[in-house]
Amino acid sequence: MSCKDTSSKKNQNQPTTNSSVKNEKDSIFAVAEEEKEFILDEENAIPFFFEYEKTLKEDKVKITTNLGSFTIQLYDDVPYHRANFVYLTKKGYFDNTMFHRVVKDFVIQGGNSDNVETGKKRQKIGHYLLPPDTRKGHRHNRGVISMPSSEIDNPHKLASPFEFFIVVTKPGSYHLDKDYTAFGQVIGGMDVVDKINKQPVDGRDWPLQNVYILKAEAF
Repeated sequence: MSCKDTSSKKNQNQPTTNSSVKNEKDSIFAVAEEEKEFILDEENAIPFFFEYEKTLKEDKVKITTNLGSFTIQLYDDVPYHRANFVYLTKKGYFDNTMFHRVVKDFVIQGGNSDNVETGKKRQKIGHYLLPPDTRKGHRHNRGVISMPSSEIDNPHKLASPFEFFIVVTKPGSYHLDKDYTAFGQVIGGMDVVDKINKQPVDGRDWPLQNVYILKAEAF
């Protein structure tokens, strides 16, 4: 996933990644609820999240890391991104993943890992992208959580559903507004986000000491 900033020689100021009828929609949702092996794909993901979002009561997610915890308030007017994030959280996807990209005074990026278990989780959940939803007026202010776009040939900036980034820049990184979907805001524990952002990194912006997401909980 990538979004590029021409003002940066190293392209650091962009998040990147490593990696029918109503009855038909109802049936997709029912299958997801009943079948353990239900797999999302490019055709069924949007109909599924359209129905799934209607059932959601959760609008916050607490992320606990080995450096502390923080809480995110999800926006209610970006339904696909909110539903996706809660769905992955409740599936346990983010547990034991890492903040794999840290760019000082710009972003921390999580949802990926170099362990085999994370790859297995992705396979079980499915392969799909999300359409951007940038017309709601949400800016990339400091503390905003957003989704990077896929690294594949992707002129429409379809979002990678498994990764997210949090803006650290003061007051924000507004060059991202038109291309990436902001879907929530850190409402507690921003000091932990800053602590993660201060971790030493290697030449690929990966923290020298792994920063783990121990648990993500929707409520």
